[in-house]
Amino acid sequence: MDNPKSTPLASVAPVATWASSDASNAKVVLSGKVDVYSLGLIWAQIRSTQNDWLAKGASNTKTLTFDASKVDSLDGSGIAFLIDLQEAQQKAGGTFALEGLAARYQPLLKEFDPINNLFPTPVIQPQRSFIVSTGMATQNFLDDAKGLITFTGHLAADLVWSVMHPREVRWGDFVNAAVQAGIAALPIVGLVAFLIGVILSFQAAIGMQQFGATSFVGPLAALGIVREMGPLITAILLAGRSSAAFAAEIGTMTVNSEVDALVTGGLSPIRFLVVPRVLAGILVMPILTLYADIVSIFASMLTMLAYGIPFINFYNGMIAAVDVEDIGSGLVKATLFGVVVSAVGCLRGMQTGTGAAAVGISATRAVVSSIVMIVLVDGIFAVISYKTGF
Repeated sequence: MDNPKSTPLASVAPVATWASSDASNAKVVLSGKVDVYSLGLIWAQIRSTQNDWLAKGASNTKTLTFDASKVDSLDGSGIAFLIDLQEAQQKAGGTFALEGLAARYQPLLKEFDPINNLFPTPVIQPQRSFIVSTGMATQNFLDDAKGLITFTGHLAADLVWSVMHPREVRWGDFVNAAVQAGIAALPIVGLVAFLIGVILSFQAAIGMQQFGATSFVGPLAALGIVREMGPLITAILLAGRSSAAFAAEIGTMTVNSEVDALVTGGLSPIRFLVVPRVLAGILVMPILTLYADIVSIFASMLTMLAYGIPFINFYNGMIAAVDVEDIGSGLVKATLFGVVVSAVGCLRGMQTGTGAAAVGISATRAVVSSIVMIVLVDGIFAVISYKTGF
């Protein structure tokens, strides 16, 4: 066993010295006035000596003792020096012991709590069981359904209020929302409707041609477009475009506490923000649907021309298959879709949380919820149409 030795690491009264008694035990002794000036190069030299000592043999069996019993004064740099040595020792798997630190320095050491605060260990979140996950999902669904029902009741009451007090409706916001959701959406609605008309007719003609019934493709495509495809495609486009825009706009106002300011000022956020946008959705959705129907039927007509079906034959077959009731059914469905899309977008915007990602999450939830509600309303409307013949 080596003889105990003490090696000063600075030429003039070093405040820190390294002493090793054997290969497994070492001590760092502080003395005098310990501050950022007196530590100087001693810090780097002690750390270098510690690294060399830890590299020799099994580091997990080595114990480093930090002796502060001879300290006259100590500031934050001395605590940082202690933390550095402790972190290196524990990182190597060794043991660190602190001796002789005066009671007046304990609050300073506790304030930093060296390892726990500066070098926290990662916390592994326990995985939830299937039962807990199912319960949380059910609770979230019930809370969301409760919020949706409450919002629907408030919106219905305020829509009735808007009919009774039309002069108090914010028609400026209504016009802006109608332009944003309606006129600005014409290009994308027209493009998708044209492609739907071409694809629907082309795919139907491939099958019908085998039975010599190509002439029936036009009337069937027109009937499917006005009753189902036109309203549905337009609603989905409006959900991805306008519902997300409403959610992002109102969500930003929620994050900036503007909605809270409306409540504080005695104004109803639903009347002030939601009603104009829902009225705009009710107005523009049937118009966009009718526009999509015309474009899709025209695209179907061009497609059937490639199969040798003249325009006049297509027109006569369409008039025989499609009547005003079919068009009215599609427009009524489109109006319901307009209410759903605009209302859900506003609801998700008002449910926006806090944080940088909150607005994006609300926009995503608005699109997903709108599409789900569109499918749900479409299914209910299909059952009603089957029962009533409308």
